[in-house]
Amino acid sequence: MKKVFQNTFADYKKEASNWITLAGGEYYPDILKDACNLYKPVLVLFGQLIKSSESSSRLFLEITNVAEPWMRVQLLRIFKRYVCPVLSVEMTKRKNKAVDFEKEFSSKFRPINEVQKAFSSRPIKDEVICALLWEYKDRGRKGYDLTERFFELFRSNYRGLQIIGPERAGRDILMKEVFESYPNPNRPIDFVIKDKEKILAIGLARYDSDRGGAQEDDRTSGYSHCANEFLGFAKRNKLNTKLIFINDGPGLLLGSMWNDYSTLEKSWKGRIIVLTLRMVTERITKEWLTSKS
Repeated sequence: MKKVFQNTFADYKKEASNWITLAGGEYYPDILKDACNLYKPVLVLFGQLIKSSESSSRLFLEITNVAEPWMRVQLLRIFKRYVCPVLSVEMTKRKNKAVDFEKEFSSKFRPINEVQKAFSSRPIKDEVICALLWEYKDRGRKGYDLTERFFELFRSNYRGLQIIGPERAGRDILMKEVFESYPNPNRPIDFVIKDKEKILAIGLARYDSDRGGAQEDDRTSGYSHCANEFLGFAKRNKLNTKLIFINDGPGLLLGSMWNDYSTLEKSWKGRIIVLTLRMVTERITKEWLTSKS
């Protein structure tokens, strides 16, 4: 096979810090005024629900009945802090899951009178909890920024090729929408690169602000499973579709992350490429995207 790119992800490690992109952030305590203004209505409603609930179970069910999704999620986050630290907010976003959670974990709920006492001991514009909630506000934003910038970069440098996917928030592409016979039809991906109707590559994009230990293992093992699953499917079906992992952020400099991604890239030589944004134009070529392997 013709060699279509020279450098590997491993080759960049000695100057790794020069190849990552750092996302911006916000300063503390500068955010407190805006945080308190944003979340004061949530705290007011939480206080009203406490007063009208005869038990913590009733409080929980009343919160899950709040119609507006954003408000319901913020109330659940406050409930977690005051009433049930083991609460999985993600799990209780769906009504049926919330009812199941209440049945299974209500014995761990703090009694309502203790919740009322604790809540009334704090100011209604509680800077501490508002700052905690503010941390959730932009969760995922860095990932959205990464994807958007990659799309812009790709379109400006690879004219004639098409990139498809949610550029910021939006529903992931499911593999069944790309390949009808894919064995794991609901596997989500972030983008598809096409030349007219020919699918040249699929990919995932992630921003790692801070990752290590078990989280690091989860990410790289998940990527490895995805790669083996997809490229095994491609091999069986005689497809030359490539797999692209766009990863960026300071988390890449922690632990063994860089080495693990280097190993992943080598595992299916010529079929996988791992990149930060700064490597895109240097390493992705149309020759590689269209090459046979």
